[in-house]
Amino acid sequence: MLFHSTIRKELARSFGATLVVLVTVIMTMMLIRTLGQASKGTVNPSDVMMVMGYTLLGQLPTILGLCLFVAIVATLSRMYGDSEMVIWFSSGKGLASFLAPMARFAWPVLLVIALLSIFVWPWSNQQIQDMKDRFERRSDIDRIAPGEFQESANGSRVFFIDRDTSDNRSGSNVFVSASERGREAVTSARSAELDVIKDERFVILHNGQRLENTKDKPGLKVSEFEEYATRVGSVRAGDPDAVPPRSRSTAELLRNPSNLHQGELSWRIGLALAACNFVLMALAVASVNPRAGRSSNLAFALFAFVVYYNLLNLGQSWVGSGRFHMGAFLVSLHGGVLLFSLLLLAKRHNNWNWSFWRRTPKAAP
Repeated sequence: MLFHSTIRKELARSFGATLVVLVTVIMTMMLIRTLGQASKGTVNPSDVMMVMGYTLLGQLPTILGLCLFVAIVATLSRMYGDSEMVIWFSSGKGLASFLAPMARFAWPVLLVIALLSIFVWPWSNQQIQDMKDRFERRSDIDRIAPGEFQESANGSRVFFIDRDTSDNRSGSNVFVSASERGREAVTSARSAELDVIKDERFVILHNGQRLENTKDKPGLKVSEFEEYATRVGSVRAGDPDAVPPRSRSTAELLRNPSNLHQGELSWRIGLALAACNFVLMALAVASVNPRAGRSSNLAFALFAFVVYYNLLNLGQSWVGSGRFHMGAFLVSLHGGVLLFSLLLLAKRHNNWNWSFWRRTPKAAP
């Protein structure tokens, strides 16, 4: 049918262009943020591209929902501005007639958004968390690059090593500056090697000197040693209970319905429901005066998306803190937006006049 094919082609072109632009902008922002995390020592510099890819994959439900909303608003606004909507209305097509072609175009995107938010979102977060945990669980010796001063994971030590071996387990001309529990110590040694004792990692220093100073006591303690051991980390696995809710699978959240897990579930389900509401909302609000510009509709679309997105975040925190029940929040927010969109669409489709409270001026005698 000409009507359906025309609408779907227009939506596909607008959706594709919007998706390319948004993905490019968001990838640039994610690259800057990931590089900042790598410079602070949160992410391994060699894993920057992988972290950025997983982050983009997790943010795809939000990106696709925004692209769908903007594509529909932009397409209908152009049709209003070029008077194409007048032609369709004159041929007997009402505003509600656009629901069928829009639904045929949008249902694959809505299905992808639902699958991404329920399954891919927690998986990508888990992959990022695993990479961060592996990087943070490295020993301080693993962080050292020959010829560079390197800070430890907790910031209490500064290491320097002149040269290392091929197996990265020993080195020469080692310098360690530590500050903890009100004491400052500077240790230097001719050589050092890494050893594991009872699941704890130790650096064994050979033939060195140690200078120790206590802040509340005057004087400097100088000692020489042939062998000195200091603990630099653990090789034990992380605590599985410390996994954040955003990194847990949806099935696991359903098995343990705590407040935090329900808050995360309300976020994942809300992304899919919000995308469905965006389709109706875009059809209901897209109208342009041919004599005016088209930017006002796009500005409203971005504003409505930001407000809806912030309400999702706010509802997640409310449900997670126990102030709201998950079902009540989903019905109140998404059901309210659905009802508002349907009423506005019915009003515009039937040309209802809601100014019935205004009195009609009486004719002059």
